[in-house]
Amino acid sequence: MKHNSKKLTVSSSQELDTFIKQLNKAPVPVSTAEKGKILFALDATASRQPTWDHASHLQNSMFIEAGKLGGLALQLCYFRGFNDFQHSDWLTDADQLLQIMSRVHCAAGHTQIGRVLHHALTETRKRQIQAVIYIGDSMEESVDHLCQMAGELGLLNTPVFVFQEGNELVTKRALKEIARLSGGAYHSFNNQSAHLLKQLLAAVAVYAAGGKKALQHFSKGKDQAVVNLLEQLK
Repeated sequence: MKHNSKKLTVSSSQELDTFIKQLNKAPVPVSTAEKGKILFALDATASRQPTWDHASHLQNSMFIEAGKLGGLALQLCYFRGFNDFQHSDWLTDADQLLQIMSRVHCAAGHTQIGRVLHHALTETRKRQIQAVIYIGDSMEESVDHLCQMAGELGLLNTPVFVFQEGNELVTKRALKEIARLSGGAYHSFNNQSAHLLKQLLAAVAVYAAGGKKALQHFSKGKDQAVVNLLEQLK
C-alpha cells in the first residue's frame, strides 16, 4: 500500500541547518507557567512496524527532558489500517502514554495525514498547542488539501515538525511543504541517525515547554555534537 522505496540515505548537513533555522523561527509559548502542549502524531501503518518500539523510547526521552522544566502536556495520535484514527487524552505522565503505545499494533493501510492535521486544528482552536510532531514514511493523499490545513495551522501559530523515516522523494516534497506552511521544520532520518532524531525531538519538547532560554540550558553538559546543534537555535 506504500509508495516508499524504503531506500534510506543519511541526512545532509545542509538539511539539518535548514531544520535548525526553521525551528528557531517557531513561536515561543506565551507563558511558560503553563505546560507546553505537543501533539505527537505517528504513522502506524505496516511499513512502520520495525521502528514502532523505538518511537516509544523516543517519546519517553521527550518527557524526561521536558520534565526538568515542569513537564509537558502531550497527546498521542496515530493512524493505521482501514480508516482507523485514534488519539489519547492530554496527559502529563510518560508511563500512561507508553502504556497506550504498548497496546498499539501497526496495520496495513493508507496514510491519514489529513486527519492528523484536521485534529490538530480542532485541538489548537480550543487551547494553543505549541508544537505538532509528526513521524511517518509515506504520503498517499492530496497534497493541496494537506497544504491548506498546514497553512491554517501556521496562521494559528501551531508549527508542525515533520520527521520522515527514509527519503522517498514525493513524500519528502509534500512533508517539507507541510512543515514550511505551518511555520515548523522538516528533517529525515534513518536507522543510522536515530540518535540525532532523539535529540531533535528532545529539543522540540524543551522548546515547547520553555522557549529559547530553556534550550540554552538544555545544551549544557551534552556531547559536542548536541551542543553545536542546539547553539544554532540561539
